Amino acid sequence: MHLFGDYITQSHWMAENKTKANLPAWAHALVYSFPFLLLTGKAPNPALAGVVILVSHFLIDRYRLARYVVWAKNHIGQKMPPLADCPTGYPPDVPAWLSVWLLIAADNTLHLAINYVSLRWL
Repeated sequence: MHLFGDYITQSHWMAENKTKANLPAWAHALVYSFPFLLLTGKAPNPALAGVVILVSHFLIDRYRLARYVVWAKNHIGQKMPPLADCPTGYPPDVPAWLSVWLLIAADNTLHLAINYVSLRWL
């Protein structure tokens, strides 16, 4: 469901603007969350699971929270430049193509983990 919601239902407008403004971020989070209605009925608390999936998706995408997670974990064992110098959470000397894909992988992992917890235990 995550891949369908994040890549198939997300319009170009949403993708380009969700980190810049609330309206496209909420629009994306709502459209993203619709396919999960098929799964939330099996959750212990379907309404809570749906709300957590919706709101967490908005927050992670709107504020690019995966960037902060990546930047913080990269501090382990090495001195990192300031966050302002690390648009993807990786040091500036990491090739742009690689740092972008690693950030996408981290972002997807955050969403998948939260979705699993929501559907399994909420």
